[in-house]
Amino acid sequence: MKKYLLSIITLIFPVITFAQEEEIGLDEKIDQAFAPIAQFFTDVIFFPVYQDDVYTIPFVLVLLVGSALFFTIYFGFPNIRYFWTAISTVRGKYEDIEKHGAKELYGEGGIAQGQDLSKVDIEEHLVSVQDDLAVDGDIVDTIRDESSDGEVSHFQALATAVSGTVGNGNIAGVALAIALGGPGATFWMIICGLLGMSTKFVECTLGVQYRDVGEDGTVYGGPMYYISKGLKAKGFKTIGKIAAGIFAVFCIGGSFGGGNAAQSNQATIVIKELFDWESTAAGAIVGLVLAVLVGIIIIGGIKRIASVTEKVVPFMALMYIVACIYIIFSNFGLIDDAIALIVREAFNPTAFGVGSVIGVLLVGFQRAAFSNEAGAGSASIAHSAVRTKYSASEGLVALLEPFIDTVVICTMTALVIIIFNFGGFFEYGGDGSGVVYIDGLPFEGAGITSKAFAEYIPYSNVFLTVAVVLFAVSTMISWSYYGLQSWKFLFGRGKTADLVYKLLFLTFVVIGAAASMGSIWSFSDAMIFAMIFPNMVGLFLLFPVVKKQLKRYLDAINLKKEAIEE
Repeated sequence: MKKYLLSIITLIFPVITFAQEEEIGLDEKIDQAFAPIAQFFTDVIFFPVYQDDVYTIPFVLVLLVGSALFFTIYFGFPNIRYFWTAISTVRGKYEDIEKHGAKELYGEGGIAQGQDLSKVDIEEHLVSVQDDLAVDGDIVDTIRDESSDGEVSHFQALATAVSGTVGNGNIAGVALAIALGGPGATFWMIICGLLGMSTKFVECTLGVQYRDVGEDGTVYGGPMYYISKGLKAKGFKTIGKIAAGIFAVFCIGGSFGGGNAAQSNQATIVIKELFDWESTAAGAIVGLVLAVLVGIIIIGGIKRIASVTEKVVPFMALMYIVACIYIIFSNFGLIDDAIALIVREAFNPTAFGVGSVIGVLLVGFQRAAFSNEAGAGSASIAHSAVRTKYSASEGLVALLEPFIDTVVICTMTALVIIIFNFGGFFEYGGDGSGVVYIDGLPFEGAGITSKAFAEYIPYSNVFLTVAVVLFAVSTMISWSYYGLQSWKFLFGRGKTADLVYKLLFLTFVVIGAAASMGSIWSFSDAMIFAMIFPNMVGLFLLFPVVKKQLKRYLDAINLKKEAIEE
């Protein structure tokens, strides 16, 4: 194992040492070293199935959207049918059956005795019914001692996963989508988010179903486990082992890219803009500070991550949503115009360089997929740590994630930018690379969103800087967990392996802060989308298992409802 770890360190070492030369600025040196790496992975991952002078259609995007549509139809539109069931699960309405089992509590001879045990103290209830159940011997002690595998609650798992997806994809990614594809990209982002809810449901159900639980109770889960264990059960052991290994490699890359470098990159942009910092080493300095902050947090593992994210994420999301709502409703008369423009531009785009409806559709789908990660499988790593006896329960909780991330937060960001640009501040399409010019100055990513906020909220540059940094840090700490689980899958669960991964992860915090947005986001897109290929191998071979587990969970809920009603 040490030989493999040494090889990985050797690969990354040239990037670090190259950055130490002093002929030009430190940030520029890091960018020059990293740009060829980013371009290589972009060319490999986004190979086209169709290409002409106007647009290119990557196979991975066709695979992603086609799969999401298939799962939506096959499971009978779970994104709509089970939306409120998912909310009830997060609220803990079915926590009792998930911990102890529906038959034990509400089946014939169960201890519930007509009570909803999610609303009472089970210990007190056990005392009150103990005499009635004496005939069943040790049933009371069994119920009292029994606990479900897992480390965190539904809400904590959702908060951790949302913190991994709700990030600067919602601020910088949406701005990039509109800069490239115009307002119509928003429409296709929403469609992709709605379809992605079904994919997320499938992969997170499998994440719980095939997870490993260590002797100390630590949970190890995600695509690398359901691909290897699930395919082995179906007689495809070798294919499963290879696909799981490939996924783990790409997930580590995703944790370095989209879950890390892209986040520190956008945080650095807004910090430098806030303080008007033009030093050639500013990015590296900001990156070092962020690396120290993130390093302190990620040492604690999933329990500490969950405890941090369950507090930070709701506050972070609420703060940002309130600001967006304030801007949107301050311009109430423009809301219908903005929505009409989104729909019209979705099918008749006018943004410079976007071409036809296919061009704007591709922009919207790509940015939505990067933002909510449905199909990449990453979120199933966090969701697999939940405490439950029913794997489909967490799958239903997980389908809320793309809704929160893309349908709600991304749409609000888009409306703010579109309403802002009714003033004609920039031309949709920009220079074709995501850069637009406002008052003669170039803006990209979070800088565009910041400019829109500044038009309506005093000192909004301070507010948005705080929001972007919070989004970035929460995403990085969640993705550090995703990447570490993949690292453990490949190199074992020893302390030395953990330390090597965390040092490499923190190195990419600095690289992301120093390199250009173009290089970092190209690499990040490539790594996130690369995860889709091996993940889909598992999803398409194992989705019948998901259907079986969904029926099992819904039957348990119905059993509880019937017992209480009687």
